[in-house]
Amino acid sequence: MDDPLIDVLRRDERKGVQQALLAFKKRLKKEALIQEKYLAMSQFEQLAYKQGYEWIAGIDEVGRGPLAGPVVAAAVILPRNEQILGLNDSKQLSEKKRELLYDQIQQKAVAIGIGIINEAKIDEVNIYEASKLAMIQAVEKLAVTPSYLLIDAMTLNLSIPQTKLIKGDARSISIAAASIIAKVYRDNLMKKYDQLYPGYGFGHNAGYGTKEHLKGLAQQGITPIHRKTFAPVKNYLV
Repeated sequence: MDDPLIDVLRRDERKGVQQALLAFKKRLKKEALIQEKYLAMSQFEQLAYKQGYEWIAGIDEVGRGPLAGPVVAAAVILPRNEQILGLNDSKQLSEKKRELLYDQIQQKAVAIGIGIINEAKIDEVNIYEASKLAMIQAVEKLAVTPSYLLIDAMTLNLSIPQTKLIKGDARSISIAAASIIAKVYRDNLMKKYDQLYPGYGFGHNAGYGTKEHLKGLAQQGITPIHRKTFAPVKNYLV
């Protein structure tokens, strides 16, 4: 706003010029807020850097609540000196925005690990333990060994120093990046399952118990990817 051209535009009384100037002000304000949020969400990473940790991995999972499909976790180590603006809890982002950020994270991340625990294991150990297993698997698949972990609402049985953050996907850029990777990865997986098992709406409900999904269960019964210990799926076991 301190550009000399802005002073010229301010003195121009034409309506179109003033509208353009107003739009420019709004865009700058929006960009400033995004930058401010990014800095606020970087506080845990910055603290870890100051403590001497070099490789900080954010970890999150998606897929605890669905009736079908795996639970998927991601571990992401972001670059220290390069920003990916707009990172946030994947649930608060539109599908288009998630996919744009997913591509940026894939391009810029130091390392990404994906953990997948299928429905059979979920039924065996319960969804909470399966989520932990997926997170541990994601960490173990990182190409770079992390020196510190920031984890969304979990403590993992790993020897790596770690911090558990409640609602971490909205408080840490690393966890937010992991939530986006896990969400997009799992959504794409469920779209493939939709082709294998049509009639349940997996392509757009991701396995959650929507009206369409429940109707599919009632009409067609369960598929190999359904979680048999989850209600109402277990009601259809024969």
